[in-house]
Amino acid sequence: MSAPSMACRAYHSHAHDTSPVDRVVLDYDARFMRRKVLTTEAGQKLLVDLPQTTSLDHKGVLLLDGGGEIEVVAASEKLLQVTGNDMTQLAWHIGNRHTPCQIEPTRLLIQCDHVIHDMLKQLGANLNEVIEPFTPVGGAYGHGRTHSHAH
Repeated sequence: MSAPSMACRAYHSHAHDTSPVDRVVLDYDARFMRRKVLTTEAGQKLLVDLPQTTSLDHKGVLLLDGGGEIEVVAASEKLLQVTGNDMTQLAWHIGNRHTPCQIEPTRLLIQCDHVIHDMLKQLGANLNEVIEPFTPVGGAYGHGRTHSHAH
């Protein structure tokens, strides 16, 4: 593997420049990192070396050491679309299990999980697999991720 040609040690949840120099397209799990070599859309190797593990948001930017920004884009991935008559109850059960969830006016999106799928089906949810970018609501403490009780 060739050595990275670019490096960044900082991240912002929104762009500062009007035109980032490149983009990285990452699924939800890959957008949680501290140190990693990524490949940009243009094929450049980028060393990400952040001071702490960070949840990268869709449309956030990695700040290049020499100036410029690399835009972060949420990749399409296989998700479970949840709809039903009692969306409040369905959302509560998903949240009670600390499951990352994208909340929209008419549906919820979660990562595919057969245990959660079966629970939601028993609660009367309508479930469909979709392939879309996943941008769940961040945690209550501003970390961008939900987490287990072992924190």
